[in-house]
Amino acid sequence: MAQKEPQTASTIAPPEVIATPDALRDLATRLLDEPRIAVDTEANSLYAYHEHVCLIQISVPGANYLVDPLALDDLSILGPLFNAPDIEKVFHAADYDLIMLRRDFGFTCNALFDTMWAARILGWPRVGLGDILASTFNVHMDKHFQRYNWGKRPLDDRALTYAWMDSYYLLDLREIQKEELVASGRWEEAQETFDYLCQTVHPPPDPHPDDFFWRIKGVHDLHPKEQQVLYRLHLWRDKQARAMDRPTVKVVSNQRLIQLARVQPRNHKELTSAGLTAYQAKRFGNGILKALHSPPLKLPPAPCNHERPPQDVLNRFNALKSWRKTVAACRGVDSDVILPNAVLWELAHRPPRALEQLCDIPGIGPWRQKTYGPDLLRIVKSSG
Repeated sequence: MAQKEPQTASTIAPPEVIATPDALRDLATRLLDEPRIAVDTEANSLYAYHEHVCLIQISVPGANYLVDPLALDDLSILGPLFNAPDIEKVFHAADYDLIMLRRDFGFTCNALFDTMWAARILGWPRVGLGDILASTFNVHMDKHFQRYNWGKRPLDDRALTYAWMDSYYLLDLREIQKEELVASGRWEEAQETFDYLCQTVHPPPDPHPDDFFWRIKGVHDLHPKEQQVLYRLHLWRDKQARAMDRPTVKVVSNQRLIQLARVQPRNHKELTSAGLTAYQAKRFGNGILKALHSPPLKLPPAPCNHERPPQDVLNRFNALKSWRKTVAACRGVDSDVILPNAVLWELAHRPPRALEQLCDIPGIGPWRQKTYGPDLLRIVKSSG
């Protein structure tokens, strides 16, 4: 990759912050005339119980915009922009952004270009945005802001610079990658991958505390009575975190919760001996002691392993997986660039009998049908 002449924050026009309905309406009108836009989002997952999008960065040639969802009651006017099939949306590692935009605002995305997936398809050795910006544009991002609290206001000026730089370089990067994808015969493959990403955006359901209990590290090392105590502490912590709008581990860590379940302190003094800080013992002591010594509750059912697929399905999946590994090694890419696991399982469960049936499976389009179709049919027929 040829390194482009870098631009610095001081030589690029500052972004326009969109924080009023009128400004948002004007922006939506302007963007509908663009052939493509670069997009990124920032959320507050490290600082809130229910994370949400706190900033949407949008770049077009010559301009950068920072849309502030916390200052706006309704972003629905941007929905047609994200859904428009004739306006390409350029993201880096779009999966999470698309899920959050769907969950928080109901946006669906068409016409995607994902620079991380383009890098993976091309076999670039490093595909993180920071690494790509450094090697391609000699731009070095401040990693400090990867853990920044984007939910606070006002935002630090340096954080705003970090935010718009995340989207600013994506349009130039897209041009470099498209040229390389076309030259290497990978453009159709990339488009099928981008379409598949748009099709598979499914925001998870609202979490329930029972969903996370058996994921606490160390829970399986406890005796049944200690697990019962831990469950009551877990429910108390979840309720406290909701009230404070903080991640549960920012109230009391999993490690300290495990220690409390083992020691089961009886008073405030013993709480600090069990590992709580003086602040935690003072603020949460009464609630913790009540949870520790409340009547037993029925534990949620432990997660069970999924039912084992029939042997013929397993045989097909393993044969497909082995074939995929060989193809990926020859190309110098990760295995899931060839086909995702979900597609392999679909092929194993519903083996097609003809080439035209392959395109009925999400993740397989005309390029993969033509390129891999004969091999896929041979494998599913011979390994069932």
